[in-house]
Amino acid sequence: MNTLNINNVSLVYNNGHQALYAIKLNITNGVFGLLGPNGAGKSSLMKTIVGLQKPTEGHISFNDTDIVKNPLEIQKQLGFLPQYFGVYPKVSAYNLLQHLAKLKGIHHKKESHDQIINLLDKVNLVDAKNKEVHTFSGGMKQRFGVAQALLGDPKIVIVDEPTAGLDPEERNRFNALLSEIGEDIIILLSTHLVEDVRNLCSDMAIIKQGAIVAKGSPNEFIQALQGKIWQKATTKNELLHLEPNHNIISKQFIEKVMHVTVYADACPTGFKAVTPNLEHAYFTYLNSTT
Repeated sequence: MNTLNINNVSLVYNNGHQALYAIKLNITNGVFGLLGPNGAGKSSLMKTIVGLQKPTEGHISFNDTDIVKNPLEIQKQLGFLPQYFGVYPKVSAYNLLQHLAKLKGIHHKKESHDQIINLLDKVNLVDAKNKEVHTFSGGMKQRFGVAQALLGDPKIVIVDEPTAGLDPEERNRFNALLSEIGEDIIILLSTHLVEDVRNLCSDMAIIKQGAIVAKGSPNEFIQALQGKIWQKATTKNELLHLEPNHNIISKQFIEKVMHVTVYADACPTGFKAVTPNLEHAYFTYLNSTT
C-alpha cells in the first residue's frame, strides 16, 4: 500500500501571493479526486508534491520518505499525464515510448520492449504501435499518455484534466482504464469536472482559493445534502429578489427556462425538493461565503 501524506502545507510565492493554505491530505492506493475551479491552487499543489517547488511551510512524505528534502524519491516513482500531452511529429507510438523509456532509465532492450508492448496492450493501442502518434484521435492520444505515464512502473501517477475534449465513448473507455490502474497505485486526479470525480473516485477533496474546504467520499458529500437542496423555475426579475434572501448554489437553463438551486434546511416558499448529487455538493462549497 502506497501512502502520500501532506501535512499542513502552505506556499507563498516570492511576489507575496499565497497559493496554498495549510493543506492536509492523506492519500492511499486508488483514484483520489482533487476538485476545484481554475485558479484554485490545484497546479500549485501538484508542483509542490512532485518537488518542482518547495512549500513555505509543512511536510510531505511518500511511503514514509520526506520528499521535500528528497524530491528525487518521488520523482523516480512518478508518472504524469498532463491535460494536453505534447507529441513529436512523424514518430510512431512504439518508437516514442522507446525514447521515453530511455529517459526514464530503462536501458535494457528486452525489458523496454516487453514493457512497451504490455502497456500498449493495456491501453488497447497494440494495433496502432507503428502509427505516428500525431495522427491519433484525441482519445487515442490520451490512452497513449497513460502508457507513457506508466513506463517504469510508477507508484504514483498525477493526472491533470484527463478527459477534456473527449467524446462520451472515449471518456468512458479512459475512465475504465484509470479505474483499473488505480487498484495498485495512487492516481491523483486534478480536475474541475465533477463528472470525472463522480465516475472514478472513492475519495476526494474540494479545493477553493488555495485551501481544502471539504474532503471525504462522493457518497458522503451527497448524503450530507439530503433534504437540503431545493429548486424552482424563475425569471430574471424574480431572481433579483431571490438572491439576497437565499443561499443560491447554482443557476442553470433547463429547456430554455432559468432554474435556480438553493441550499436550505427547510423548503423555501415556491421551491421543490431535488435529489442531491455531487455537483450540488461542489457548488455548495464553492459558492459558500464561509
